[in-house]
Amino acid sequence: MLKYPIGIQTFEEIRNGGYVYIDKTAQVFRLASEGKYYFLSRPRRFGKSLLLSTLEAYFQGRRELFQGLAIEALEKEWTEYPVLRLDLGGEVYNAMDVLENKLGQTLEVWEQMYGIGKIPPSVSSRFTEVISAAVRKTGRKVVVLADEYEKPIVDNLGNKELKEHFRSTLQGFYSVIKSQDSNIRFAFLTGVSRIGHMSIFSGLNNLNDISMDAPYADICGISEKELRDFLDDGVRAMAAANGISTEECYERLKRMYDGYHFCHGSIGVYNPFSLLLAMSKKEFGEYWYSTATPSFLVSFLMQENVNLNDLTLDHVRPRILTGTNAEIISPVTLLYQTGYLTIREYFPDTNEYLLGWPNREVESGFTESLAQLYIPKEEEVSEFSVNRFSQDLRNGDPEMFMQRLKAFMADNDYHVQGKAELYMQNTMYVFLKLLGQRVEVERHTANGRIDILIQTDRFVYIIELKRDKDPGNALDQIEIKGYEWPFQADSRKLFRIGVSFSTKTRRIEEWKVEE
Repeated sequence: MLKYPIGIQTFEEIRNGGYVYIDKTAQVFRLASEGKYYFLSRPRRFGKSLLLSTLEAYFQGRRELFQGLAIEALEKEWTEYPVLRLDLGGEVYNAMDVLENKLGQTLEVWEQMYGIGKIPPSVSSRFTEVISAAVRKTGRKVVVLADEYEKPIVDNLGNKELKEHFRSTLQGFYSVIKSQDSNIRFAFLTGVSRIGHMSIFSGLNNLNDISMDAPYADICGISEKELRDFLDDGVRAMAAANGISTEECYERLKRMYDGYHFCHGSIGVYNPFSLLLAMSKKEFGEYWYSTATPSFLVSFLMQENVNLNDLTLDHVRPRILTGTNAEIISPVTLLYQTGYLTIREYFPDTNEYLLGWPNREVESGFTESLAQLYIPKEEEVSEFSVNRFSQDLRNGDPEMFMQRLKAFMADNDYHVQGKAELYMQNTMYVFLKLLGQRVEVERHTANGRIDILIQTDRFVYIIELKRDKDPGNALDQIEIKGYEWPFQADSRKLFRIGVSFSTKTRRIEEWKVEE
């Protein structure tokens, strides 16, 4: 029976405790052999801390922990270096002194370790002295590892004063790594986001950002090959527990937890936290998303008046994905870097990317978080349950579906500010996503975009929205634009629905249905 390292981020504990370890040590050796300064961005709970722990054990020369792994045949010397590991996680950076206190606590441990008696006045000068003392005491260069390097910045995207204070502190602290180059053997910094990267590392401009490099696309996470090579017994046990075949279990795991692509043409990667927890519990649950509600993301999207559907339709340039400016943040940048969107397709002719939700777990979880703001009244959700709406669609009853929808939206709280048309589109998008049907919003056609397309096994619904106009105008557009043409050879019954909504009341006023 496999032991899954749920929440365990220490390489030593995993190896000594007999837990499953997905061997990433060949990539660790490549990092150590080919370069000196690195930066890696990956979503939370994706194995960054375990990677740092693995690097720490490697540079400490702990050969016994690597027996049977790929690096055992690659490394011949196993030199021990002094390792300084900084972790800025585990704190809420909501006051001016929090960051300096956090750095001070870490520095104090290092100062005691290397016998520093006279303490310099600033955290930067103390860091400089620690590195020098470590080299003097051990006779070897220092390895610096930093986890969640940018958390103080991300915690304060909406607080300009704190954000600038923390940026200045971190910039001075990390610049020590460059000034101490002659005493540094290796440095590796990780975080969830690149936001603040440019300003924080302006004094450390020699970092090699491998976040979108193909050789390291799966350095965190679990590939399909690794799943089958290392975890096949667990998949078989999970399949048996759920009464499905092993191959069907693989397919369901893929739909739920796979789908992360960190560069164009790269292999897909599973979210390791969700995958291992699902296999441990033998249930296909939504685990990664439930560990932390991305309230700051949802609030940011609403403040920016973002068209939610465009997040997965618009083509974006590479600079959007690698955005580093904490003052000018694109919603797409934030969602991509935090793992809610991933690369779906790359267009070399225009050097553009098409993004999408990585998997069902993320799409479902994020939609439900949005629903709490766009559809805030739980009693209405209960009264007009999602199942009733879905049943109307499955039964081919668009009139009842629209009656329920109008009543539902009429009783809703419209506390979200912004353009009425955009609010209506986003509310419809979120609500229809909750239905779990085959729903597409603003689907591209040869002559335009279908506002809403819903498909069931027996019916197709084309819905066109018009603000402050007769719903007949919406039906005319469906006909003129030929939105039904792709379904002419389809045996399913097709309904055209024109909907008029008021920009003043933000409610559906009337509709017309044609078959």
